[in-house]
Amino acid sequence: MGPGGAAAPVWRRAPRFAPCLLLRAPRGSSAQYRPCGGGEEWKKSPGPDRERSATKAAAAAAAFSETGENMIGQNETCNAEQIPMSYLTCTLYILEGWTGVEHLEEYLSYVVYLTWLFTPLLIAFLLPAIILVLLYISIVILHIYKRRTDLKEAYLNDFWDGARQMVATLWYVHARIWNGYEVCGLEKIPDGPALVVFYHGATPIDFFYFMAVVLIKKKRILHIVADHFVFSLPGFKLLLDVFSVLHGTQEECGKALTKGHLLAIAPGGVREALFSNENYILIWGNRKGFAQVAIDAKVPIIPMFTQNVRESIRSLGGLRLFRLMYEYLRLPVVPLYGNFPVKLRTYVGDPIPYKTNVTVDELADKAKTAVQSLIDKHQKIPGNVFRAVMERFQTREKED
Repeated sequence: MGPGGAAAPVWRRAPRFAPCLLLRAPRGSSAQYRPCGGGEEWKKSPGPDRERSATKAAAAAAAFSETGENMIGQNETCNAEQIPMSYLTCTLYILEGWTGVEHLEEYLSYVVYLTWLFTPLLIAFLLPAIILVLLYISIVILHIYKRRTDLKEAYLNDFWDGARQMVATLWYVHARIWNGYEVCGLEKIPDGPALVVFYHGATPIDFFYFMAVVLIKKKRILHIVADHFVFSLPGFKLLLDVFSVLHGTQEECGKALTKGHLLAIAPGGVREALFSNENYILIWGNRKGFAQVAIDAKVPIIPMFTQNVRESIRSLGGLRLFRLMYEYLRLPVVPLYGNFPVKLRTYVGDPIPYKTNVTVDELADKAKTAVQSLIDKHQKIPGNVFRAVMERFQTREKED
């Protein structure tokens, strides 16, 4: 019961076109209203505008009288839990009153649409971070292993062998699940020393996979030459030491080969990684130091290429700004995107044997030609397909 024995007021929800308007319409009394969530108490409509608004709202509420009867006795307010109306609608109404911005819901809908539209693009740029996460997981594994086996160091022939196997297993499992990784021609890797020369993708993810396979199946550590900036990455020192990553001087490389190890070099380096493209162009420049190292150590060169490595992760190195930043400031800051789960397959080519009378230029050209042949043979590139079709057509014409 209301004041003076009057009937208790009944609150009813206004229709959709007046989202947060609450009607106080006791039977037999004039319609009164207040905005949903307002700080002031409801008042009788003093002006003609409010009277017209209340009359319209009351008429709309009458149209929904059947629904309204089910709500009698609930004495609804905007904060009541039984309200079927969306809290978001009520909040938007309040925000429109505070900010003075009309049609706020339409603006927010547009923001939601843009978020939905650009989410796949954002994910494409974030996926390469998985590689960095795996690298730091590898570092954590090494630190845990080091602390756990400190007391056993003096009794083991190779202190880090168990840790390497753990990290290699981590990368091998990821390679098989995410990229269905395979190696073709692993038997061409000799038991003795050799220099592996390969094409550098946007990231060396394929080399990480290959290194894990060689360690697990061949029980051999594959040394690798890395760019100088890698050695300045925070927390990477232990990882680089355990997996024998070298700065790349000819003396260091020569010592590793002389001791009978496998050594891997990407002559294109960071420049090839960042600025090559989906056409798999070799950017070796005039780099021939690897050939001199192979001649001095008297070891064979083994060409290697990973199919689809550029389809997995790509770079925006085609933009001139990033190229200038690298050439003049040596800043490898080209954005990467991708890490798509495409099939990766590494092909190991036939070894180029050491010959006493070969020159550095000749050996470097042979190695480059061998890597290019692997690319032409195993990578589907639009230009290569067209060239192959034309060669077949010309061959048939000669036969006819």
